[in-house]
Amino acid sequence: MKKLLIIITCIASLWLAGCSKPGFHLVHKIDVQQGNVITQDELNQLKPGMTRRQVQYIMGSPMIADVFHQNRWDYVYLMEPGYGEASGDHVTLYFEADALQRVEGSMHPQDISTDAPVPSHQVTLEVPPHERIPPGLLTRLWYWITFRTPGEV
Repeated sequence: MKKLLIIITCIASLWLAGCSKPGFHLVHKIDVQQGNVITQDELNQLKPGMTRRQVQYIMGSPMIADVFHQNRWDYVYLMEPGYGEASGDHVTLYFEADALQRVEGSMHPQDISTDAPVPSHQVTLEVPPHERIPPGLLTRLWYWITFRTPGEV
Protein backbone atom coordinates (compact mmCIF):
# COMPACT_ATOMS: atom_id res chain seq x y z
CA MET A 1 0.00 0.00 0.00
CA LYS A 2 2.89 2.37 0.80
CA LYS A 3 4.51 1.66 -2.57
CA LEU A 4 1.27 2.51 -4.38
CA LEU A 5 0.97 5.76 -2.42
CA ILE A 6 4.59 6.66 -3.28
CA ILE A 7 4.03 5.91 -6.98
CA ILE A 8 0.83 7.99 -7.08
CA THR A 9 2.60 10.88 -5.33
CA CYS A 10 5.52 10.76 -7.80
CA ILE A 11 3.17 10.69 -10.82
CA ALA A 12 1.10 13.57 -9.43
CA SER A 13 4.30 15.59 -8.78
CA LEU A 14 5.55 15.04 -12.32
CA TRP A 15 2.15 15.90 -13.76
CA LEU A 16 1.96 19.15 -11.79
CA ALA A 17 5.55 20.03 -12.73
CA GLY A 18 4.60 19.53 -16.38
CA CYS A 19 1.87 22.17 -16.00
CA SER A 20 4.46 24.81 -15.16
CA LYS A 21 6.23 24.77 -18.53
CA PRO A 22 6.10 28.10 -20.43
CA GLY A 23 3.93 26.91 -23.33
CA PHE A 24 1.20 25.50 -21.08
CA HIS A 25 -1.41 28.08 -20.08
CA LEU A 26 -3.85 26.91 -17.46
CA VAL A 27 -5.30 30.37 -16.84
CA HIS A 28 -6.16 32.93 -19.54
CA LYS A 29 -4.46 36.29 -19.05
CA ILE A 30 -5.99 39.33 -20.71
CA ASP A 31 -4.15 42.23 -22.31
CA VAL A 32 -4.17 45.30 -20.07
CA GLN A 33 -3.96 48.80 -21.56
CA GLN A 34 -3.66 51.71 -19.17
CA GLY A 35 -3.40 55.44 -19.63
CA ASN A 36 -3.67 57.69 -22.67
CA VAL A 37 -2.97 56.30 -26.12
CA ILE A 38 -0.24 58.58 -27.49
CA THR A 39 0.10 58.83 -31.27
CA GLN A 40 2.73 60.57 -33.33
CA ASP A 41 0.00 62.47 -35.23
CA GLU A 42 -1.21 64.04 -31.99
CA LEU A 43 2.31 65.06 -31.01
CA ASN A 44 2.95 66.57 -34.45
CA GLN A 45 -0.03 68.89 -33.97
CA LEU A 46 1.46 70.37 -30.78
CA LYS A 47 3.12 73.76 -31.23
CA PRO A 48 4.85 75.95 -28.64
CA GLY A 49 2.54 78.68 -27.41
CA MET A 50 -0.67 76.61 -27.57
CA THR A 51 -3.05 77.09 -24.65
CA ARG A 52 -3.94 74.32 -22.22
CA ARG A 53 -7.41 73.98 -23.76
CA GLN A 54 -5.94 73.54 -27.24
CA VAL A 55 -3.51 70.90 -25.97
CA GLN A 56 -6.28 69.11 -24.10
CA TYR A 57 -8.42 69.11 -27.26
CA ILE A 58 -5.63 67.40 -29.20
CA MET A 59 -4.16 65.05 -26.58
CA GLY A 60 -7.11 64.51 -24.24
CA SER A 61 -7.05 64.86 -20.47
CA PRO A 62 -3.65 64.24 -18.92
CA MET A 63 -3.11 61.06 -16.97
CA ILE A 64 -1.27 62.98 -14.25
CA ALA A 65 -2.03 66.62 -13.48
CA ASP A 66 -0.10 67.16 -10.25
CA VAL A 67 -1.40 69.76 -7.81
CA PHE A 68 2.15 70.62 -6.72
CA HIS A 69 3.43 71.00 -10.31
CA GLN A 70 0.57 72.77 -12.07
CA ASN A 71 2.73 73.71 -15.05
CA ARG A 72 3.36 70.06 -15.93
CA TRP A 73 1.07 67.51 -17.58
CA ASP A 74 2.03 63.85 -17.93
CA TYR A 75 0.56 61.49 -20.50
CA VAL A 76 1.39 57.85 -19.80
CA TYR A 77 0.49 54.74 -21.81
CA LEU A 78 1.24 51.17 -20.73
CA MET A 79 0.42 47.97 -22.62
CA GLU A 80 0.82 44.70 -20.74
CA PRO A 81 -0.02 41.73 -22.96
CA GLY A 82 -1.21 38.62 -21.17
CA TYR A 83 1.77 36.67 -22.45
CA GLY A 84 4.75 38.82 -23.34
CA GLU A 85 6.78 41.89 -22.53
CA ALA A 86 5.15 45.10 -21.30
CA SER A 87 5.70 48.26 -23.33
CA GLY A 88 4.79 51.87 -22.86
CA ASP A 89 5.25 55.50 -23.76
CA HIS A 90 5.25 58.70 -21.76
CA VAL A 91 5.15 62.35 -22.73
CA THR A 92 5.53 65.31 -20.38
CA LEU A 93 4.26 68.75 -21.41
CA TYR A 94 5.49 71.90 -19.67
CA PHE A 95 3.50 75.14 -19.60
CA GLU A 96 4.41 78.71 -18.68
CA ALA A 97 1.66 81.32 -18.28
CA ASP A 98 -0.94 78.90 -19.74
CA ALA A 99 1.14 78.39 -22.92
CA LEU A 100 2.93 75.21 -24.01
CA GLN A 101 6.72 75.62 -23.71
CA ARG A 102 8.32 72.22 -24.30
CA VAL A 103 7.65 68.50 -24.77
CA GLU A 104 9.74 65.74 -23.17
CA GLY A 105 9.48 61.99 -22.93
CA SER A 106 9.85 58.83 -24.98
CA MET A 107 8.14 60.41 -28.02
CA HIS A 108 8.76 63.83 -29.57
CA PRO A 109 6.97 65.91 -32.20
CA GLN A 110 8.52 65.57 -35.67
CA ASP A 111 9.38 68.69 -37.65
CA ILE A 112 7.29 68.76 -40.81
CA SER A 113 8.94 70.83 -43.52
CA THR A 114 6.87 73.06 -45.78
CA ASP A 115 7.93 71.09 -48.88
CA ALA A 116 6.60 67.81 -47.55
CA PRO A 117 2.96 66.94 -48.26
CA VAL A 118 0.59 67.50 -45.38
CA PRO A 119 -0.46 64.16 -43.90
CA SER A 120 -4.14 63.38 -44.00
CA HIS A 121 -5.99 63.08 -40.72
CA GLN A 122 -6.47 59.38 -40.20
CA VAL A 123 -7.57 57.52 -37.13
CA THR A 124 -5.06 54.91 -36.01
CA LEU A 125 -6.38 51.98 -34.03
CA GLU A 126 -3.87 49.74 -32.29
CA VAL A 127 -5.00 46.13 -32.25
CA PRO A 128 -2.88 43.74 -30.23
CA PRO A 129 -1.61 40.76 -32.22
CA HIS A 130 -3.71 37.62 -32.03
CA GLU A 131 -1.72 34.75 -30.63
CA ARG A 132 -2.91 31.26 -31.42
CA ILE A 133 -2.78 29.39 -28.14
CA PRO A 134 -3.41 25.66 -28.43
CA PRO A 135 -6.55 24.52 -26.58
CA GLY A 136 -6.06 23.10 -23.11
CA LEU A 137 -6.85 19.66 -21.81
CA LEU A 138 -10.42 20.46 -20.72
CA THR A 139 -11.21 22.20 -24.02
CA ARG A 140 -9.95 19.25 -26.03
CA LEU A 141 -11.96 16.90 -23.81
CA TRP A 142 -15.07 19.04 -24.39
CA TYR A 143 -14.55 18.92 -28.18
CA TRP A 144 -14.08 15.15 -27.99
CA ILE A 145 -17.27 14.65 -25.93
CA THR A 146 -19.39 16.90 -28.19
CA PHE A 147 -17.91 15.49 -31.44
CA ARG A 148 -16.84 18.96 -32.62
CA THR A 149 -13.64 20.45 -33.94
CA PRO A 150 -12.09 23.67 -32.57
CA GLY A 151 -13.16 25.68 -35.64
CA GLU A 152 -16.88 24.86 -35.36
CA VAL A 153 -19.33 27.19 -33.66
